[in-house]
Amino acid sequence: MSAGGRRRAYPGWAPRPVRPRGRRRPLRAAAALTAALVLVTAGAGAWLYEHLDGNIRGLPLFGGASGDAGRERSDALGRTPVNVLVIGSDSRADRADCVIGGDCGPGRNADVEMVLHLSADRSNATVMSVPRDTVADLPACRDPHGGAAHRAYRGQINASLGYGPGCTVAAVHALTGIPIDHFMMIGFTGVVRMSDAVGGVPVCVDSDVYDPYSHLRLARGRHTLKGLSALEFLRSRHAFGDGSDLGRTYAQHLYLAALLRRLKNAGTLGDPGALYGLADAATRALTVDNGLAGVPQLLKLARAVNKVPASRVTFTTMQNRPDPADPDRVLVAPAARALFKAIIDDRSLTAPGGGRSATGRALDRAAASPDALSALRARIAWRELRHPWSVRPVTGGADDSTAGAVTGAGSAIPGGGDASDFDAHQRTAGQRGACAQVSRYPTVEVAGVPMTPARAFAATRHIPLSAR
Repeated sequence: MSAGGRRRAYPGWAPRPVRPRGRRRPLRAAAALTAALVLVTAGAGAWLYEHLDGNIRGLPLFGGASGDAGRERSDALGRTPVNVLVIGSDSRADRADCVIGGDCGPGRNADVEMVLHLSADRSNATVMSVPRDTVADLPACRDPHGGAAHRAYRGQINASLGYGPGCTVAAVHALTGIPIDHFMMIGFTGVVRMSDAVGGVPVCVDSDVYDPYSHLRLARGRHTLKGLSALEFLRSRHAFGDGSDLGRTYAQHLYLAALLRRLKNAGTLGDPGALYGLADAATRALTVDNGLAGVPQLLKLARAVNKVPASRVTFTTMQNRPDPADPDRVLVAPAARALFKAIIDDRSLTAPGGGRSATGRALDRAAASPDALSALRARIAWRELRHPWSVRPVTGGADDSTAGAVTGAGSAIPGGGDASDFDAHQRTAGQRGACAQVSRYPTVEVAGVPMTPARAFAATRHIPLSAR
């Protein structure tokens, strides 16, 4: 389908156009954490056990060739935190995945990696995204099919899933030092099932937007996304921020925060019929480690996380900087080490009242350090390299007032803000009203012409909206 072509309805839409070199088709974004949040905020009675147990698929937690996934430290009362690695896979596991993905080509990558940290006292939680483009020293892993182990090497962290989710667990633990107690993995079709099961998720975009690669087309304002429209929103990397995976991660956090609020406030969890539909969709969509491969284990986790108020669930992104060897990849920024340590030490990023905690404020200061600001300047230079025809963000969209605060020699941080906002995007699930920031850069093409997503929207009035 051409960039200006008509979007077809699921399941028969045509394969997506080839993306520009250096930009890989993203996974169905945060479908994995969508399913995880449904499970951890839901409860179910014994009447569900037999059916739901039959849906659950379990695999070993740790796939490294040596060592383990780390050990939690107990608090003074003997309680321990829980860390769950949520993985989104781009594997075309069945025909439905192939249709949504546009092909049945090779490859199995962890295109979404989020660490869900549940505090020992169950009073707060942190969800930290690890950018899929992160280059790191990857550990040796056992072949999940019984072949020889592969050697340690330096590469992109999402490639670790080629040796199974246990290898991705090993890679994230090696990168961050954070103990990993469980994993949840989901493929392409999960977000479609989950968004339908919850009756749609409310989101907002701050400008008209069209991304011909994910097929997302929305007018400025608020929408309720179901099925394919949710998938298009979550998988779009060209639509948001600077057109990279980082802008997409921020949009994913907004979606997941809205999903969590919906589950907690809409009465869904008190409706047995709706609850069954949610639990059935979630368990059919997930592959988990053997320690979670049963309804009792999932319910234990569900009850624990459901205690955490939305105002104390913090979404954030690992601070990062462009890789000098490849500006389309990122490295761990120095400020990220403080974030990793806060999670390891079970320190909340929010205060009991829902504001920023002392730890959260300390992370803000770390993100404003000379090293972090150097990383920010590198990001600005990287953005200008990617969009050489537009050093300043293009502000011809529907909402020029949010074009960004100009810094340095004409470069901008999307939406304004300091280095912490730009790199870590910290916000809680209790914060309402935020809109996903549509890119002000020419990150998409229509009929071979580079343009902003807002201008692409105006140029494709014949294409149906994803949602009204």
